[in-house]
Amino acid sequence: MTSQQRTALVIPAQRNHPTAAVVGGGPGGLMAAEVLARNGALVTIYEQMPTMGRKLLIAGRGGLNITHSEPLPEFLSKYGEVSPSLRFAIEAFPPTEVRAWCAGLFQETFVGTSGRVFPSGFRATELLRNWLGSLEGLGVDLQNNRQWIGWDEATGALLIRNVGQNNAVAEPISSYPDITVMSLGGGSWARTGSDGSWVHKYEAAGIKVKELTPANSGFLVDWTAEFISRFEGVPIKNIALVVGENSVRGELMISSEGIEGGAVYAVGRELREACGADGKSTVEVDLRPDLTRNQIEKRLDTARPKDSTSTMLQRCIGLPLVSIGLMREATTNNLPRSPAELAGLLKSLPLSLRCSQGNDRAISTAGGVVFEELDERYMLRSHPGTFVAGEMIDWEAPTGGYLLQATLSTAVAAASGALFWWAEQQG
Repeated sequence: MTSQQRTALVIPAQRNHPTAAVVGGGPGGLMAAEVLARNGALVTIYEQMPTMGRKLLIAGRGGLNITHSEPLPEFLSKYGEVSPSLRFAIEAFPPTEVRAWCAGLFQETFVGTSGRVFPSGFRATELLRNWLGSLEGLGVDLQNNRQWIGWDEATGALLIRNVGQNNAVAEPISSYPDITVMSLGGGSWARTGSDGSWVHKYEAAGIKVKELTPANSGFLVDWTAEFISRFEGVPIKNIALVVGENSVRGELMISSEGIEGGAVYAVGRELREACGADGKSTVEVDLRPDLTRNQIEKRLDTARPKDSTSTMLQRCIGLPLVSIGLMREATTNNLPRSPAELAGLLKSLPLSLRCSQGNDRAISTAGGVVFEELDERYMLRSHPGTFVAGEMIDWEAPTGGYLLQATLSTAVAAASGALFWWAEQQG
């Protein structure tokens, strides 16, 4: 699908050109603006930060993982009990279309060894620059330092205020677009503008919002000073984390405050749900998922009598020092000597966790506008003509391309829904 085709969905022909406001200049807002502009709308984007696309740039610092190449049924399973509306949005604008969209911005994509998809430039800078240039070419008015502060109670107008240098704030202006798409983000990475400040405005308007909580976030562990001095920043690779019936392979990273990494994020939902009233939960770590307990025990049986426990684990199992250190931490330095007991710990090491880190330390947040507040077009039932997209909706996904994919897909769905709704209003 070419750049021109990719958002040319089957939208009824317009008798005139609707005016459209897009609130939020992140990837969801930019995609919504593109769909609207390519279908004839006169679009203005209001972004409260000095520049557009800040969250996209931060996400792309280590390589912009834009989507994933796995088959769609497996892809959709990563969203848990996926809402029918979210399923429809991703099926209508799936990973293959995201890759075609990148190509339309002169950024061909490639599939990494893990199945993750990256643009050819790897980072987000060139993609964002081309994207903003494309939007300007479509006539989209990009307005930075413009903050949405709510709806006018009497008229329903959007209230927008200019936020200038030195935090100077001008009097709000009233905007009366024909259609509005809001993509205000969740509550993570506040420095990008995704600060969750919209939540109380929605709640004040009677719109139900599920509390924003950290997702794709590390969990806190009460490490000893000695452990952190030796292993802070060290990854433990090729492990499995088990929470209840869910087991995830990957790696975790030792941080000064606890554990982070892809495997941790993948079971984050289950760990949050397992947290008791005291804010604690337990994850089981399988330090050798490619070996059975019996195989480990047999290897440990070959240890020499004079070997220390650490030497035995290194020589017989090839266990790295960081993993041995983790075993000592989890057992308050009381490692058993017998092969059977050690094998049991290696396969199921219980690690006590405290609550996850705060929203601003999270890669994303769970929660947001509940789907019951939206119709099938992603329109707020209580605010006809206003549509919602992206992470501000109540869905959750792990890292690996799933976050950005759902953001872009819901933006296409919301903008398309807005155009359909406008056509219906014109009779």
